[in-house]
Amino acid sequence: MSDTRRTSRAKPKRKRSTKEKVLWATAGCTSLLVLAGAGVYYRLNSNITTFDRDALSKERPEAAAPDAQGRTPVNVLMIGSDSRGNGNSDLGGGGDDGARSDTAILLHVYADHKHAVGISIPRDSLVDIPPCKLPDGKWTKEQHNVMFNSAFSVGNTDQGNPACTQNAVEKLTNLRVDHTIVVDFGGFASMTKAVGGVDVCLPNDVYEGDLDPNLGHKGKLIFPKGKQKVEGQSALDFVRVRHGIGDGSDIGRTKRQQAFLSSLIKEVKSRGMDPTTLLPLADAATKSLTVDPDLGSAAKLMSFAMSVKDVDLHDIKFITAPWRYEGPRVALVHPDVDQLWAALKADRTIDGQDASGQAPAAADTAAPTGQPTAETAPSPTAEAANPANAEIHVAVFNSTGETGLGGKAAEAVKGAGFTVGTVGNATGKARSTTVVEYGAGERTAAEAVAKLFPGATV
Repeated sequence: MSDTRRTSRAKPKRKRSTKEKVLWATAGCTSLLVLAGAGVYYRLNSNITTFDRDALSKERPEAAAPDAQGRTPVNVLMIGSDSRGNGNSDLGGGGDDGARSDTAILLHVYADHKHAVGISIPRDSLVDIPPCKLPDGKWTKEQHNVMFNSAFSVGNTDQGNPACTQNAVEKLTNLRVDHTIVVDFGGFASMTKAVGGVDVCLPNDVYEGDLDPNLGHKGKLIFPKGKQKVEGQSALDFVRVRHGIGDGSDIGRTKRQQAFLSSLIKEVKSRGMDPTTLLPLADAATKSLTVDPDLGSAAKLMSFAMSVKDVDLHDIKFITAPWRYEGPRVALVHPDVDQLWAALKADRTIDGQDASGQAPAAADTAAPTGQPTAETAPSPTAEAANPANAEIHVAVFNSTGETGLGGKAAEAVKGAGFTVGTVGNATGKARSTTVVEYGAGERTAAEAVAKLFPGATV
């Protein structure tokens, strides 16, 4: 089903004269970097695996049209795979055959290529999966009302079925997915090591029994409460742990994964674009990377990376597709989720504006019946930016039910100089007051944020 590039070349050697040796030694001093770069290029190129283009659906949404300035938005499907193949079983703690999709984020890069929003699709979401190609070349029948992450398992191979997941996402969203990138356990762990670890903060201690509920006892302490840096296996455990932290749900874990991804992006950007820091990261990533054919070389990956290099961390928002529980599974909420996909189709931000900054018709952003509106929800007050606020990281969740209020609150927080990470929708009952939650020793920071929202509870 997949074809892997593995390239090696050997050239016959011939004896050179003394004069030639001197010339080659001299030339070598000036071309060493170029030769090293070429060697790295072939090394990265041979790392990359692509999936079969013919496995993509024959009935796909149309590609996005360029805007008035000729700029085109890009949709990238990012999949975290818990494949047990390629030595990943030691990292995953399981022995199931085949691969499953542990995480799926649809990243919409706006036409200006300076802003982006990542939509997490809960893995337990009940969706329709269109016909998908099997390893033997046959196609499955369409499946209705099945778990979203089952698309990746179609065919039951260690490599998974990224094309099937892409087909499912395109059917669900009516958005054309331009690129698909799959990272497995090993690649994720290696990337966090390559950047020297990622900063995280936990509200309570986490034990072995939280990571593996089948353990039968509490087990050893894995993560102490508070701030810490994680890498490799510990980073993988952090994003996969579900029980013993937060509400214990898969949705809660999804939000934690969004925050972790923000921290990882920040860590990568803070290290700069120096080859000595980028090459180990690129090598680690590509070893466990499966991509669509249009990203199937180091040059293509680099070209794509350069096309989105102007997207700043502060201009990336992560949210979860609107959802509700349906028994043990998750149902996507209509028409809310349909409005979200339509906004992205029109290249509008989740704040309700298009690339030109113009607001759409009021009907597009109306609050659901019975939910607080902009008139009843608290409005942030303007406050001068304090340079010290940049050290305070804030996640903003909209619990009013009205589209766009979370984005407006985030802009106010950002305008006061705070660093904004995750922006999304809160779960549970709607609120009409603002609540600022904080970790141990962070009350002063929380109070500084609360000043922006009159009547906020700390």
